[in-house]
Amino acid sequence: MDHLRLIIINTFACMYNRLLIFCFFLYSCDFPERNCLDFQTGTFEFESISETGDTLKTTFVRSKDLEIGYFNGKIDSNSVSWVSDCECIYRKINPMSLNEKKPVQMKILSTENNSYTFEYSFVGDTENKQRGYVRKLSN
Repeated sequence: MDHLRLIIINTFACMYNRLLIFCFFLYSCDFPERNCLDFQTGTFEFESISETGDTLKTTFVRSKDLEIGYFNGKIDSNSVSWVSDCECIYRKINPMSLNEKKPVQMKILSTENNSYTFEYSFVGDTENKQRGYVRKLSN
């Protein structure tokens, strides 16, 4: 009987130790901050590098359902459909080509103060995702 009691105690002690180790690893993981609601609307700036090495700046104003972008003196408009707090689908309002007719999905990966890192691709294209960094200029 004592032998059975020791086996049961050892079994629970092992399970308890494993649970403690699992909890330690779970809580020690550093999950990125994502305050996505703060970035659904406002005025933003996006910088990219051209093939020639020039820095290109795009400024855009986004409401809950519309985004208007300003780049090299041209204005571009997209409808915005938020599918979650951190993910939306863009569709060009006046597409000029078949490529512009394709919707683009954007997902905010992390936020920090007045900026966010995001990932985007054509809807359904899981192999050609790109990343970018946006700074919020104002609400």
